[in-house]
Amino acid sequence: MMQGWHTFFMDLVEQMPLILHGVGNTILLGVTISVTGLIFGIVVFYLALSHNVIVRSCVKGYISFFTGMPLIVLLFLMYYGLPSWGVRLSPFVVSVIGFTMNIAAYNAAYLMSGYNSLDAAEIDAAKSQGFTPLQLFKWITLPQVLLLSVPALSNQVIRNIKDTSVAFLIQYTEFFARIQELAASNFQFFKAYFFAGVVYLLLVSLVVLMARWLERHIVIPGLHRTLDRQS
Repeated sequence: MMQGWHTFFMDLVEQMPLILHGVGNTILLGVTISVTGLIFGIVVFYLALSHNVIVRSCVKGYISFFTGMPLIVLLFLMYYGLPSWGVRLSPFVVSVIGFTMNIAAYNAAYLMSGYNSLDAAEIDAAKSQGFTPLQLFKWITLPQVLLLSVPALSNQVIRNIKDTSVAFLIQYTEFFARIQELAASNFQFFKAYFFAGVVYLLLVSLVVLMARWLERHIVIPGLHRTLDRQS
């Protein structure tokens, strides 16, 4: 038993440079899609508040489509399907585009839930003060909605980190792809996947700690009561 673990760790040390490179790629992809997914999600959320019925209907359709479509289908469609139309994109670009469209739909839904928790009287007061729709969104709505949505958005970031593991199916050499190579080289599948689980747990724990720090230190006056009721 111990001999098996010793052999595994020897192979792990030998392939550690590749594995660390894979971890770096996982973090790069996870951070990128979390940022782009949040930014595009805010855009979708803003459009969802439009007074134009057609725009709101398109946004609702977008959210329904991308929350309903399995992410792996979207990635396969772009990576393996688009070349038949003469469009060839790198695994990283496909991953960023596919993940971003998917994550933005979920983030927009979270932000809408936060928006529904706002005090309508405050928004009406801002309108009466002459705020334009964009000013109202930028200075009143968005800051409060982001704070109220921190738990949901943090959970989405955690999901993003874990979901990067499917990118190896379109040949993006992230951490799990390197673990697959390690397992295939010595057939120590349990040990390799157990090690992968520990690494993902550490990455997720880091996100959780950062989210808790944000919840404690980022405060918008007037929202503490709302947050207390939610917690």
